[in-house]
Amino acid sequence: MKATVMTPAESAIQQPTARPVYELLAHDIKDAGVEAVFGLMSDDTARLVSSIDSLDVSFHGARHESVAVAMAEGYASASGRIGVAIVGRGPATANALNGALFAERSGARVLLIMGATPVARPSINSLGPDGKRFDADAVLKAAGLRTFTITHASAARATLAAAMAAAQEGLAVLLLPTDVQRACPVLVEEPSTRLSPRALRRPTPGSLKAAAALLATSSKPLIICGLGAHQDAARPHIERLAESLGAVVATTLKAKDMFSGYAFNAGLIGSFSHAAGRRLFDQADCIIAFGASLNQRTTSYGGAIQAGVPVIQVDCDRSHIGRWWTVDVAMVSDVLPAIEDLLSALPERSAAEKPFHTEANSKALASFDLASEFQPANTPRTVDPRSLTLALDRLLPTNRNVVYDAGNFFQVVPYFSVPGPAHFKTSIDSSSIGMGFGTALGFARARAAQTTVLFIGDGGLLMTLGELETGAREDLPLVIVLMNDCAYGAELHYLKERNMPVAKSQFLDIDFAPVAEAFGYQSFTIRTLDELQAIGSTLQAAAGPLFLDCKINGAIAAPFVLEALEHERRKP
Repeated sequence: MKATVMTPAESAIQQPTARPVYELLAHDIKDAGVEAVFGLMSDDTARLVSSIDSLDVSFHGARHESVAVAMAEGYASASGRIGVAIVGRGPATANALNGALFAERSGARVLLIMGATPVARPSINSLGPDGKRFDADAVLKAAGLRTFTITHASAARATLAAAMAAAQEGLAVLLLPTDVQRACPVLVEEPSTRLSPRALRRPTPGSLKAAAALLATSSKPLIICGLGAHQDAARPHIERLAESLGAVVATTLKAKDMFSGYAFNAGLIGSFSHAAGRRLFDQADCIIAFGASLNQRTTSYGGAIQAGVPVIQVDCDRSHIGRWWTVDVAMVSDVLPAIEDLLSALPERSAAEKPFHTEANSKALASFDLASEFQPANTPRTVDPRSLTLALDRLLPTNRNVVYDAGNFFQVVPYFSVPGPAHFKTSIDSSSIGMGFGTALGFARARAAQTTVLFIGDGGLLMTLGELETGAREDLPLVIVLMNDCAYGAELHYLKERNMPVAKSQFLDIDFAPVAEAFGYQSFTIRTLDELQAIGSTLQAAAGPLFLDCKINGAIAAPFVLEALEHERRKP
C-alpha cells in the first residue's frame, strides 16, 4: 500500500497547533451555537469574518458599524440567543460606540467583537504611523462597557469563552488585536466552562409578611408588570393573582399587550395610558410591581401614581428596587416564586371584596375606543399620526412584530397592537434616534416567518439611509413606516413650548419613496387616509421589503414631551 505524503501546507492544516487564532475562534463561535453574525467588513477582522462564514454561520453585513451592533441587539431580543457583531478597529470602534451604548442599556445579550491595535510594537522600519491607532479599551471602559482583551494567542479561546459567558448577562466587548489573530498558539486549550444558570430567588419571610399585610388592607389593588414579568412567562400566574386579589393589571411600555384579552387589563400605565385605564389607576389603593423599573415613562413623572399609595416592588435584582420610585416593601425575588408565596399567604376574597372586578369595569375596558382619545388633526397634505397608526393597525398583517425608533412620532405606540411583548421592541434606551433601523433589521432576520414593521422618523432615517440597501439585499420581511414630519419633532416642540424660534429644527419636504424604490422597495407616498386605504390589499399581504413615506402633521406634540416640560417647570 502506497503511503500518503502530505505537503507542508497540508500538514499544517491537519495540525491543530498550526491553526491561527482567527480560525480557532471561528470554530468556537460556531460550537457555541451561534447561527448568525452581524457586522461590517474590515481588514482588521476580515479573516475572522471569512472563517465564520465558511463554517455556515451566516454573516449579515451592515453599512455602518453602529447599525451592525443594533442588528445584533435586535436579533438577540427577537431570538433569545446571543447576538454577535464584528467590526474593525480605530474609526470602526468609534462608529460602533453609539450602538454599543444602546445595546448595553437595553440589556440585550450581545457579544461585540472589535479589532484592536497590535500588541507588538511597530517595527523601526515601519513606513509611517498607525492611522487606526485608538485606545479602545480605555474609551469603552470610560463608557461603562465590559471589555475582554486577547493579549496573547494561547489565551485566545479562554478569553472568548469568558466574554461569551459575560454576554449572557448583557453586552460584552471582545478586543482582538490584529497580530494576535494571525498567531498560531503552541497549545490549543479548551475554552473555560460557561456560567451555570442562576438559581431562582424567593422572597424573604419578612418581605413576604410585609407585602401580604399591605395587600390584605387593599380593596382596589393595581398590578404593574414590566418586561421582567413577561420574560418569566408570568402572564397566567399574574392573572391568577389578580383574580384572587380583585386587582386590575397594567403594563409598562416594554411589556405592551401582555394581557390582551384579559377582562381587567387596563393597558399601558404612564405616558401611553388611555382614559379607561387612568380612571382605575386613580382609584388604586395599593400597587404591586413585578419586573418593572417604575421609571418616568411608567409613572408619568409622578402623575400616574397617586401620592401616598403604598408600593410593593418585586425584582430579582436588588439594585433595581427603589431606583426610580420610592417603595414601601422591597421583595428581592423572581416573579413566579413571589406570586406563589403571595397566593399562599393571602386569604380568599369574596366578590364583594373585589370592587374593581365588576361587569361595568370589564365592559368599559373591553369597549374602550382609542380613537376617542383625540380629535383628528389631518390637513390637506398631511395626516394625523394617531389616525394613520390606527388605520395601519387594521390593515397590516396581525401576526407581526413592531420596532420603534425614537422621536416625537413615538406617541403612536398605543395605537398599534402586537400579539404580545415578544413582538414589541423599542430602541429608546440610550435616548438616541437612528437605532431603530438596525434593530428592526436584526429583529426581522430572527423572525423571517413574520412581518416586522419599523416606525421611524425622517431624522432617524437620514442617519441610517444606507441601510435601505441592507434591507433589500437581505430580502427581509420588513415594512418601513416613515413618520415624516420634515423636522426634528421633539426638538421642535421643545423650542415651541419655550417660545423660541423653531426654524432650525425644520427641513424640506423630501419624497423618500423614489429613493427607497431605487434600492428595490415597493414604495408609496401617503398624505391622506384615503391614499392609505387605496393600498389596503398591498398592506394586508405585506411581506416586504415595503416602504411608506407617510407625511404626518408635525404640529401634534407627544404627551411625553409635554410631561417632560411640565416636570421641568416644577423643578425648583
